[in-house]
Amino acid sequence: MVNRRRLLIDAGNSRLKWAVVEKGQWCAHGRSDYTDWAALKAQLKAGTDCFIASVTSAANEHQLAELLEATGINAKWLTAEAAFAGVSNRYLSPQQLGVDRWMGLIAVRQRTCRPVLVVSVGTAMTVDALSADGVFLGGVIVPGVNLMQQALTQGTARVADATGHWRPFPRSTADAVQSGIVAALCGTIRGQYAHLAEASGTPPLCLLTGGDAETVLPHLDVPAEHVPALVLEGIDCVAQGEQPR
Repeated sequence: MVNRRRLLIDAGNSRLKWAVVEKGQWCAHGRSDYTDWAALKAQLKAGTDCFIASVTSAANEHQLAELLEATGINAKWLTAEAAFAGVSNRYLSPQQLGVDRWMGLIAVRQRTCRPVLVVSVGTAMTVDALSADGVFLGGVIVPGVNLMQQALTQGTARVADATGHWRPFPRSTADAVQSGIVAALCGTIRGQYAHLAEASGTPPLCLLTGGDAETVLPHLDVPAEHVPALVLEGIDCVAQGEQPR
């Protein structure tokens, strides 16, 4: 296998994550929002193979494409497929599945052959079920931490846009909002965990990724593991499958 330098990019709704792989090793990684490209620019070299999983806006994608083209990098923009690397996509329209979710499922299958609940806590939270035989059974999408906060502050008259903290019995509005958001997200995860456990006949693994995973993780009452680079791992799996041998 030709070990070419490759750049992996996970372009989310709110921020961008990236990693550089050289000689089979992850040698650099980082994240940024879409207003500061300096860290990513420092890693750009002509001739690098670039693979992108994007769910961001068309405007952000255009900026990213221009940046890469100016450096002589031709990027491959990934999409969900019906099957890859032992994972079968049972979405009614496979390419409609968010590519970030698809990359997460591919990465999970490389880690284990157990049933897994894959949770990505970002701008939206997705909770996806993968069976022991690699079938993506389906998943749910709910607003993430910030979207829930925005909905309450914009849709109610007396909920201020203030930072609260989780409390078992909140006694301020800000704490009540934050605790309610955490409870709603944890409840969604708990419900899908129970569904997958029932369908599988065994307790599944639960893996959390996404920028707000650490907000939710301490309050989950199901065993869970934090895997921050899960989407990038999936992108790398696809990249290795498409590199020349």
